[in-house]
Amino acid sequence: MDYKKSKAPVNTVTRNIMDLCDETGNIYESVAIIAKRANQISVQIKEDLSKKLAEFASYNESLEEVFENREQIEISRYYEKLPKPSLLATQEFIEGKVYWRDPAKESQTAEA
Repeated sequence: MDYKKSKAPVNTVTRNIMDLCDETGNIYESVAIIAKRANQISVQIKEDLSKKLAEFASYNESLEEVFENREQIEISRYYEKLPKPSLLATQEFIEGKVYWRDPAKESQTAEA
């Protein structure tokens, strides 16, 4: 997924909490959903970055020498400029792009 094309802001934005709890009816539940999605995004970004940096890795027997590869630096800068995972997750939640469910509520509905 290309997170650079996301509408998420790069800097922190003040949000109306009532807008965040519209879908769930509970701000704490909304924040928990956003936090779980942010963790997923963070892991995905880290994996993508590791894969891309591994392509340019140069292994030397000498630990004293550190070669800075230009491509690695550019890739790192790209990822540094991305919005933070929490901002991406919040934007996805607001846009309704996050699928979530509550198994406890589903079991209560099934029992009734």
